[in-house]
Amino acid sequence: MSASPPRVGFVSLGCPKALVDSERILTQLRVEGYEVVPSYDAADVVVVNTCGFIDAAVTESLDAIGEAIAENGKVIVTGCLGKRESLIREAHPDVLSISGPQDYRSVMEAVHAALPPQHDPFLDLVPDYGLKLTPKHYAYLKISEGCNHRCSFCIIPSMRGDLVSRPVDEVLREAEKLVRGGVRELLVVSQDTSAYGVDTRYAPQEWRGRSWRTKMLDLCAGLSELGVWTRLHYVYPYPHVDEVIPLMAEGKILPYLDIPFQHASPRILKLMKRPGAVDRTLERVQRWRAMCPELTLRSTFIVGFPGETEAEFEALLDFLEEAQLDRVGAFAYSPVDGAAANALPDPVPEEVKQERLARFMDVQARISAERLEAKVGSVQRCLVDLIDGDLAIARSTADAPEIDGLVQIQDGAAAGLKPGDFCDVRIMGSDEHDLYGLVGDDGEGE
Repeated sequence: MSASPPRVGFVSLGCPKALVDSERILTQLRVEGYEVVPSYDAADVVVVNTCGFIDAAVTESLDAIGEAIAENGKVIVTGCLGKRESLIREAHPDVLSISGPQDYRSVMEAVHAALPPQHDPFLDLVPDYGLKLTPKHYAYLKISEGCNHRCSFCIIPSMRGDLVSRPVDEVLREAEKLVRGGVRELLVVSQDTSAYGVDTRYAPQEWRGRSWRTKMLDLCAGLSELGVWTRLHYVYPYPHVDEVIPLMAEGKILPYLDIPFQHASPRILKLMKRPGAVDRTLERVQRWRAMCPELTLRSTFIVGFPGETEAEFEALLDFLEEAQLDRVGAFAYSPVDGAAANALPDPVPEEVKQERLARFMDVQARISAERLEAKVGSVQRCLVDLIDGDLAIARSTADAPEIDGLVQIQDGAAAGLKPGDFCDVRIMGSDEHDLYGLVGDDGEGE
């Protein structure tokens, strides 16, 4: 009998882009004959993929490292917080290795040193699309690393470097493999999806016998040929985004844009080092909706940024009322070690930040409730995520996993729906976040 394979525990923290990094490491571990186990007790060594974007994420990452050390003792650290090695060493001097984001080679070298592989090509069966941490029916598709922006509240470029776009043919081939493996929704992620390919001067590549530019429009057109949902995240509102809206209007990619506006005061946006032409942004939003009435707009905002006055916060609320965004996330400004915004004058008191955040969310909750109520009586195309008792929990084209709302299909189990099924749902009710409906005779799982 052969010896049992070496066992690795894995903790993945942070954003979808970090999740993709985790999936790549896990795939390489499995290729090399390692068994990935779900508990500290069962593992011979533990890898922790960290996040370091805001203070809360730093604390969570340090706590996760500490827990892994306490429960297992052998810990390898990677990810964004790995760029701050001294901070990790000060808190946890006994970690075996520390590396930054996307440094897959260093992670594997550390695993090899702590736990030599026992490769068995007859047992190590890995699907050609790799191992995934998401459900089988959806996957994140990372199209680039790094970012060329220097937003004053953000330290991601110091962690992940400048923009480096993946060749478009490489991305499209990966997408093909994912679809062959059962994926029915592709979630395109990067730090700045609109800037995809600018570093390569939109270099053309061959895929399926045709030439495609390494550019967002060509990427979306290529992905539309795969016959699954394609959802765009982290899109800056550059003029060329207009070119993608017709693909949404024609049903080739999902009518959904995730655009991090961050604020609506020109002065605050300038302090943030963000695009500040708010009037043009509103005009663009209106034009997009005229071109594609089904378009869902999601965004994120920061309240209580240093120097933000009550009048500027009120301008932000006015922007919400005018833009009528479908999905919105917000957080109170929090200093991030190494961010340029830390040096700005006139910090907003914590109690004022929290009060503004509450007011912001109250306004957006009303807007969201009104926009969802308008969908009652309509039929929405949905993708089933799971079955919970009699319910099927699904998402419409307007809902990205984990960050947006859900569609609760009341007769989902009776209709025989399964995770990964598409179905048409008659919407019977709504609240601030979710929709409720029936499949009935209006649609069947596929």
